[in-house]
Amino acid sequence: MIDVIVVRAGPNGLMLACELALAGVQPVVLERYAAPGGESRANGLVGQVVRLLDRRGLYARLSGESTPPVPQPAFTFGAFPLDLTMLAENPHYVLGVPQAQLEAELAARAAELGVDLRRGHEVVDLHQRPDGVEVTLADGTQLTSRFLVGADGGRSVVRRLAGIDFPGVSTDRSVSRTATVTVPASSLDPETGGLRVPGYGIVPPFQHTRTARGLIAWAPFPGRPAILSTTEWPDTPPSDETIMDLTELRASVARVLGADVPLDAPDGPGLLRRLTGRNTRVAARYRAGRVLLVGDAAHVHPAIGGPGLNLGLQDAVNLGWKLAATVRGWAPQGLLDTYEAERRPVAERVVMSTLAQTGLTGPGDEITGLRDLFAELLRKPEVTGHIAALMSGADVHYPADPADPLAGRCAPDVVVHGDHGPIRLAELTRAARPLLLDSTGAYAEVAAPWRDRVDVVTGPLEGTSATALLVRPDCFIAWSAGDADTLRAALTHHFGLPR
Repeated sequence: MIDVIVVRAGPNGLMLACELALAGVQPVVLERYAAPGGESRANGLVGQVVRLLDRRGLYARLSGESTPPVPQPAFTFGAFPLDLTMLAENPHYVLGVPQAQLEAELAARAAELGVDLRRGHEVVDLHQRPDGVEVTLADGTQLTSRFLVGADGGRSVVRRLAGIDFPGVSTDRSVSRTATVTVPASSLDPETGGLRVPGYGIVPPFQHTRTARGLIAWAPFPGRPAILSTTEWPDTPPSDETIMDLTELRASVARVLGADVPLDAPDGPGLLRRLTGRNTRVAARYRAGRVLLVGDAAHVHPAIGGPGLNLGLQDAVNLGWKLAATVRGWAPQGLLDTYEAERRPVAERVVMSTLAQTGLTGPGDEITGLRDLFAELLRKPEVTGHIAALMSGADVHYPADPADPLAGRCAPDVVVHGDHGPIRLAELTRAARPLLLDSTGAYAEVAAPWRDRVDVVTGPLEGTSATALLVRPDCFIAWSAGDADTLRAALTHHFGLPR
């Protein structure tokens, strides 16, 4: 019997497969398509997920940089520019890589870890048994696994077959158009990289710009074709039967800006996409017996602000170690159920954030008045800091012991000064094992009975006021320095009884 079947080899499914493999479980990934599609969907990673990728050794592979990620000085919220330089602690990270590159790197990492990725295998049915899940493929093949995870997107077949409701709201009023384009050199502002539009002004790069008629975003990615997108709210949306072309996008730009922009297609394949309406939904439950959901299979929301991969990849990392512990037999009672308890509230906050931004970018004088007020609020560092933490996921705090102020929070970028010199937490977490960081050496003996699943690293700690930290595989803090009894309780609560 297969331990875990993961359905679909998108970023979330591949990330989960890598996490399971690091934890000693060899999953099978079933991908319906015979080869990667290469379609450009997400164009980068936004938020704390960038730090997470660094802590798995993937940031350097994706960015080509040998140095750790650094926060970005600016971002955007609801078509407002955010000045993050005013913050004492900036939590916002950005990594500009297209989704196709992310998937390729995750697939390569999965192959290095021995993950069994089977392309051209489409799941069409499933039946749960007391000891596992029986999956039927399109060619009639049947496979059985202890657990099945649907990472198969907003139209998840796994979710439907498992009987999990997907409540929420669908609207058909908005129309978004996106394409890879080229523009004349005279249309580029040499100082900002923005789009110079006679009769309008400059459309700044890498942020949404709102007018009373719609929304526009200009993204001149280095080394690859620029992406231009618009959003409008027409009384009569175009028919889905008509194929979008650059003429349609150019007309949309002219309506939004009140001025024309010369557009051409890039050489080679490019993106040309129209989306009508929006879905905002969160699965009624993330688990039904031995079937679980991750990423867009569990939640869909407006894409504004780019939170999708920040949310989905961290779902995968939260689920990975808990599912592996359950398969390997050392998970404490109820550990797997904490996946939904911890991650569903995060999805609900992302939904709140994206709906708020969608409202702030809408048409009409009332929205303009609201935006004027919001612009005043964003001049306050405490407001900008709150928004930055919300958008980046830095405000995530899982339920934990209220007497432990650090428990349930993401671990800071600690440096341990050990016998062999300083080492970053990001270098210690690449194996995805629980860690006890002990500056005193007094706690190592307490954790010794868990040595088969918890690593102990001793040495002075830089970057935290705590003298010791117990860090979960997903890099959230399970315990900070207390006495031996509270450490034993935390070890048992998170990582089961010692062997």
